[in-house]
Amino acid sequence: MLAVSWLDPKSLIETFGTIGLLLLIFVESGIFPAPLPGDSLLVLAGAFSATTNSSDPHLNLAVVLIGAFVLAILGAQIGYWIGHRFGTRLFKPDAHVFKTEYLERAQEFFERRGAGAVVLARFVPVVRTIVPILAGTSRMDSRRFFAANVLGAGLWVGSTVMLGFTLGKSLNIDRYIYPIVAVIIIVSLIPPFVEWRRHRRAQSQAAGS
Repeated sequence: MLAVSWLDPKSLIETFGTIGLLLLIFVESGIFPAPLPGDSLLVLAGAFSATTNSSDPHLNLAVVLIGAFVLAILGAQIGYWIGHRFGTRLFKPDAHVFKTEYLERAQEFFERRGAGAVVLARFVPVVRTIVPILAGTSRMDSRRFFAANVLGAGLWVGSTVMLGFTLGKSLNIDRYIYPIVAVIIIVSLIPPFVEWRRHRRAQSQAAGS
């Protein structure tokens, strides 16, 4: 029986290796909104590409960078297609989860933020999975989505993997892995918190006017 912690990036890499890492990035990029540690996975993959510690797995930096970049794009494109093809069938006024009002908010959000929303969503867990589906459902222009998807995937994969590679060159990853993961999680939660505060402030102003 394979014992693996799905929220532990080191356990995932040690268990599934590079192929498993890339498949998880693919799934998280637009296929299934599970709380997978994509940011931490990529940082740790970069660190394991630099470490010479025999107790740690060693990954090929070029394979991680190129593979994660390509599969991140592909996963989001499939998510966009799913939303474009089937999304409107899911959203109904009386639905418990996929309410019509949520779709209307998504359409307003993409009109206001445009391609920038797709880029920024890459850095937020779960949101990076849902946004491609919502973009497709909201009928965001396919060329704009693709351009934002490529840019977002490049920034996300490049920054996280190279951050990990730099840390792997200078730190003992086994010793600092959990503090690093904790910092990554906190930073990734800042954008949705800011958006939530902004939304609450707008609701309060609307109620007071």
